[in-house]
Amino acid sequence: MKVLLVGSGGREHALAWKMAQSNQVEELYCAPGNAGIAEHAAIIDIAADDVVGLTAIARNLDIGFVIVGPEVPLAMGLVDILQANGIAAFGPTQAAAQLESSKAFTKDFCTRYNIPTAGYEVFTDLDGALVHVHKNEPPFVLKADGLAAGKGVVIADTKFTAEDELKEFFSGKFGEASEKVVIEEFMTGQEASFFAICDGKTAIPLIAAQDHKRAYDNDEGPNTGGMGAYSPTPVFGEKEMATVMETIIYPTVAGMAKDGMPFMGILFAGLMMTKDGPKLIEYNVRFGDPECQVLMRRLGTDIMDLFLAAKAGKLDEVDAPAWLDDPVVNVVMASNGYPAKYKKGSVIKGIETANMMDGVYVFHAGTQKNKKDEIVSNGGRVLNVTASGDTVAEAVERAYAAIDQAIDWEDGFCRRDIAHHALG
Repeated sequence: MKVLLVGSGGREHALAWKMAQSNQVEELYCAPGNAGIAEHAAIIDIAADDVVGLTAIARNLDIGFVIVGPEVPLAMGLVDILQANGIAAFGPTQAAAQLESSKAFTKDFCTRYNIPTAGYEVFTDLDGALVHVHKNEPPFVLKADGLAAGKGVVIADTKFTAEDELKEFFSGKFGEASEKVVIEEFMTGQEASFFAICDGKTAIPLIAAQDHKRAYDNDEGPNTGGMGAYSPTPVFGEKEMATVMETIIYPTVAGMAKDGMPFMGILFAGLMMTKDGPKLIEYNVRFGDPECQVLMRRLGTDIMDLFLAAKAGKLDEVDAPAWLDDPVVNVVMASNGYPAKYKKGSVIKGIETANMMDGVYVFHAGTQKNKKDEIVSNGGRVLNVTASGDTVAEAVERAYAAIDQAIDWEDGFCRRDIAHHALG
């Protein structure tokens, strides 16, 4: 069948790489794609948030199935529009996507269905939020209610910091996303990212990964969209998976169906592994980025089988996905200055050389080709250097060897401690 993948990041390159291996995909298109995705799919120059344009091109190309990668088009209702035009699509409806597009929606949902999560209050004005801060003790977790590209969360260690940040939130720091703010209790423990695929009534567990949100080593600096990930992670085993499925995933799928907005797609639970067990930090309604890259490297099953079964409501009829045993690490290379101001257009060399190294594959994120047919940077997070190995330590060594010995990019940087929780 003809398949259209929507998105342009490292997550979408990993998905395109995996989907291109399926014998069910006759022709693969991607909009808007990047320089790496172009090796696997025909690129269409339409923005991922142009829901009207994407629907039109899907009709014109007689696309049989659409996979929506990023959260923004899901929150805009792309799946609803495609389905209204008779085009099958994988991903939640706009109503179901509220699990990510509104932190307040999710927190209220968790309360109704007894899903373990942090205590919270929701505020629509600065004065009310400041009163809450004055009455309680730090640290505070401040979250913009809406989508903020993974950067809308601030941990305030003092009341003064919380006050200053709240003033920025309500002054439009994240635009419309921070017109409503959730203030949560601070939870302690290690974080983990867990994924399940859902068809509206059935959920099948995938696997967990651990990402690194902060920009710099030792988990310092501002939050980013993610600077690296690895899988498996020692904080999340079979016991933790069973607990999360029973206390978080299954109640969520049942609750969304009961509320009249059945969830079909990827359910990504951001978890805090507390002394009292796993608790939900937040939901995302798509694969994580940079986690998707390590998941696709480890997945031993045709991903189209899962996507098509979920769309058909037949996940209860498919075998559990197979996973490769070898650990995989993903180190993100970002433009200098990210997540603040950075420049675009610097030339990147050595990617092909890196891909020939043992266990290494580089997924593109913010890249494009210039008029000289050179790979150049075109975003904040630019490359995802993934590597597999017999152990996490070997995978880490291979990833950094590729960065140091093969990739030539003066304007990029990366964290040097990816997977440090697994390495001791």
